[in-house]
Amino acid sequence: MGERLAKKLLLIGWDAADWKLINPLLDEGHMPALERMINHGVMGNLATLRPILSPMLWNSIATGKRPDKHGILGFIEPDPDTGKLRPVSSTSRRVKALWNICTQSGLRSHVLGWFAGHPAEPINGISVSPLYAEPVAPVDQPWLVPPDSIHPAALTDTLAGCRIHPGQLGEAELLPFVPRAAEVDQEKDHHLAALARVLAENCSIHNAATWILANEPWDLLAVYYNGIDHFCHGFMNFHPPRMEGVPENMFELYKDVVNGAYKFHDMMLERLLQLAGPDATVVLLSDHGFHSDHLRPRYMPKAGPGPAVSHRPVGMICIAGPHLRQDERIYGANLLDITPTVLTLLGLPVGEDMDGRVLVEAFQEPPKIEKIPSWEDVAGECGMHPANLRMDPAAAQAMMQQFVALGYIQTPNEDQTKAVETCVREAQYSLAQVYLDSYRPAEALPILEQLTREKPGEIRFTLHLGQCYLDLGRLTEARTTLEGLVQRGGQPWADWLMGLVRFEENSLDEALTHLSRAAEAEPRLPDLHVRLGNTYLRMRRLDDAEQAFQKAVAIDGDSPDAHLGLARLRLRRRENREAAEEALAAISLRHFLPTGHYCLGVALGRMNHLDRAALAFRTALSMAPGLVNAHRWLVAIYRRTGADLAQIADHQRAIAELQEKRARAGAA
Repeated sequence: MGERLAKKLLLIGWDAADWKLINPLLDEGHMPALERMINHGVMGNLATLRPILSPMLWNSIATGKRPDKHGILGFIEPDPDTGKLRPVSSTSRRVKALWNICTQSGLRSHVLGWFAGHPAEPINGISVSPLYAEPVAPVDQPWLVPPDSIHPAALTDTLAGCRIHPGQLGEAELLPFVPRAAEVDQEKDHHLAALARVLAENCSIHNAATWILANEPWDLLAVYYNGIDHFCHGFMNFHPPRMEGVPENMFELYKDVVNGAYKFHDMMLERLLQLAGPDATVVLLSDHGFHSDHLRPRYMPKAGPGPAVSHRPVGMICIAGPHLRQDERIYGANLLDITPTVLTLLGLPVGEDMDGRVLVEAFQEPPKIEKIPSWEDVAGECGMHPANLRMDPAAAQAMMQQFVALGYIQTPNEDQTKAVETCVREAQYSLAQVYLDSYRPAEALPILEQLTREKPGEIRFTLHLGQCYLDLGRLTEARTTLEGLVQRGGQPWADWLMGLVRFEENSLDEALTHLSRAAEAEPRLPDLHVRLGNTYLRMRRLDDAEQAFQKAVAIDGDSPDAHLGLARLRLRRRENREAAEEALAAISLRHFLPTGHYCLGVALGRMNHLDRAALAFRTALSMAPGLVNAHRWLVAIYRRTGADLAQIADHQRAIAELQEKRARAGAA
């Protein structure tokens, strides 16, 4: 083990928590516990992964690996023993999570409520599955703890007493969320029952966590709360400002629920911090955000996990504790960075097969980062179940019913063969999106080609196949794939992608036609206005480009591509200081943005900040080694600053190789 910087580490997951909703509550003094964390730690945005589905994301958070590695690709999967469907579980995860690594390293860890955490794993510590809190019986009947939901089983009776049943909640608990609850006709309106269920479930998990903190030794405690996500899915349509089509009486009844959820979570955070103590390191994060303003979706897609359309691709993170900076912002974090950072804080090596990085910018002094090839190769008991462990049928049914109630899956079809085929197809579609999201279109291509052969009428498969061909530079095939959808009309996504194809083919007038038609149909999509801006920029219509980029920023100020577009525009106008500011804004929102680092380097180089410019170009090349102009800039900078001739020669060699490669490709 390396140097251990965190004596104890508390990892708290708030599903769907979003700074857009948190910041106004902080300003009004409604989240004092989080305010203190921010003042004594670092905060920032946390970029998510696609597809934005919670079981995939929370297991990437816990493993530092993308879903193609950890193996969880949705909410359900085929059961090889029964031939039916089952919810994803702790046996679905193919790699070690943080608590397994801690077990293997002799550390005591506890995990509660983690997504796909049933059956509870036999780790060195306490494991509480999310099913532990499910109310499987009426309030006036015995409420047994589901089998395999608590490890060690000896704590079952103790932790059973920590649970809260929805039927136990009354006016005192519900009125802070719905002050006019007495006006609700509960025979016709079931919102209060849904609210009570979510509230009770999160109280149960929280009570178990506080009991463990008060009574058990620990090195790592990881606790997951689904409350904000579930409250938002149930009540975001009633959140101010009132959406078109929402009855005024319903708005008045339920407008306070979402803000109430955040205040409630802050109260739970306060207690966790008290019990953890001042010497604990605390990591609070969400897997994604939730649209809460004019970007709230107007309709719910029927295909796939439709409610995910409400998820915003930016979550939140706050880290506080010894050896960490205080009252500072960090930039460019994504959820794959959590496991490497936690391992480093605990003095454990990071697996080289993990897809994230250590958030070194959060530390007062850069930590020493130790690495090993893979934790999967480390022998010894780690507390993982064998993959063939069977889940209790009643437990599986309870979890399936919850996913159906949330709208993430359809009610299983009586035709089990068809239901399994659909499940496998959705998993493959998710895997293709994982490959596209991680810049691996060649791996996504055979999957998407197969999906479109099986379901030629499924528009989303065809659109992603067109995107995949586009990413691979196979423009003719991309155009052919999309033409049918464009000709059919009414498909703004098809026009959008066709606009990108025509842009790459340098048919700019046609690109503009397609993109404008898409923007007219879907004017609220910031990325669409970014594409329009890029087209205007190439056409040298700079005023039109600025208008398009500014519109994208007005729709969503957290769009890195909109700020990148403005950076490129400012460079074109030789407005170098403004270009640097926009480039910094872009890479602060998405660190892996090689063009953003390149634009920053150009702006800084023109302003004669040569050392900082060189750093920006090196960063860009670490992400995209084929940026030939970044090599050229570095050659020029190194000549001016008298750098080692070997460095200059390296970049000159890279330029020559890239030019030769480009010439061969052109000849082909």
